[in-house]
Amino acid sequence: MSGGPAPTRGEAAAAVRDVVKTHRTATGAVTALDRVTLAVPRARVTVVTGPSGSGKSTLLRLLACVDRPDTGQVWVAGQRVDALRPRARRRVRRRQVAYLFQRPGENLLPYLGAAEQVRLAARLRGVPVADGEVHRLLDRLDLAGRAEHRPAQLSGGEQQRLAVACGVVGGPEFVVADEPTAELDTRAAERVLAAVAGLARSGVAFVLSSHDPRVLAVADGVVRLDHGRVLP
Repeated sequence: MSGGPAPTRGEAAAAVRDVVKTHRTATGAVTALDRVTLAVPRARVTVVTGPSGSGKSTLLRLLACVDRPDTGQVWVAGQRVDALRPRARRRVRRRQVAYLFQRPGENLLPYLGAAEQVRLAARLRGVPVADGEVHRLLDRLDLAGRAEHRPAQLSGGEQQRLAVACGVVGGPEFVVADEPTAELDTRAAERVLAAVAGLARSGVAFVLSSHDPRVLAVADGVVRLDHGRVLP
């Protein structure tokens, strides 16, 4: 998943090329990513793994247009995004990328029911969807009976599956999820990962960071980081 020219729209959902990212700390500069190059294939689950401090979260934030590299290039849907002005980058992030936080509840608004969460996500992406499509998506994620439930009425696993539904509605280029099973028990994690794998087979690209063997088991490709570099 590395090397070659910048990806075109048909080749990859996203890519980074020779990116370097340094964080400033009280004790000095820390290089989080050191000349990292990789591409995220379409309709696949890519898992980024490595020890704590290896650069996983930093890489995901670059791919999701949340952060910018110090040097190097970031591409989303064939468009270079690292050099865009802030407003243009926000537009790409809103329409083309979904970013899921580790804690399920942080991905949802506490006062909206499940169906309303999905409809809002679609509107924010600029792709309003019909009620039938919303309910079909909830059904696919085993949430058909939870359409009117607010996050506090859902289990952690249900919240995370709802976050996945909000992530994929409206057809973004890819979904980024940071440690998506870290807060879940075994059964809940398995159901979330089954949903992710099924959605990937239908054309959605996912990038997940994790050390969880269950997450690695559903991966179509694995990127291993150590001290900010991709291992062979």
